[in-house]
Amino acid sequence: MRVGVMALALVAVGLAQDNKPVETSSGYFRLEFVVKELDGGKVVNARAYSTIMSTEKGGQSSIRTGSRVPSQNAAGYVDVGINFDCRAPKVVGNDFAVYVSAEINSVAEPASTPPVTRTNRWGGDVIVPLKKPTVVFSSDDAASKRQMQLELTATPIR
Repeated sequence: MRVGVMALALVAVGLAQDNKPVETSSGYFRLEFVVKELDGGKVVNARAYSTIMSTEKGGQSSIRTGSRVPSQNAAGYVDVGINFDCRAPKVVGNDFAVYVSAEINSVAEPASTPPVTRTNRWGGDVIVPLKKPTVVFSSDDAASKRQMQLELTATPIR
């Protein structure tokens, strides 16, 4: 019986420690974004992007990556890729809050001439538990069973 009480006490101590606010000495965090494309609930593509951002002095961060695809539009091309902008980060207990603006442009499959492009744009204040991947945005493709998700993990840098 004494072993059971001691085990229960250790579990309670562990739970109490999990609820303590995370202390970070630097105020810097690694933000890891994963863009997942799902078809019928199954992940068919995933791409990862990361940045480091500070919660001090109005921290902000941007990620840009992409390509230009020839098109028959007036510009002669269309940009495909991702744009992430993050600002106003802060720690709230064991959570990380930040404003995220995300734009994902891609060429639809199967390829066609001219190319058909898909766009997902999201923006808003999000809050995620520290060190835990969390889907912060999600949208369905109106023409198929595909879905696009943006997952964020915020990890303190000590």
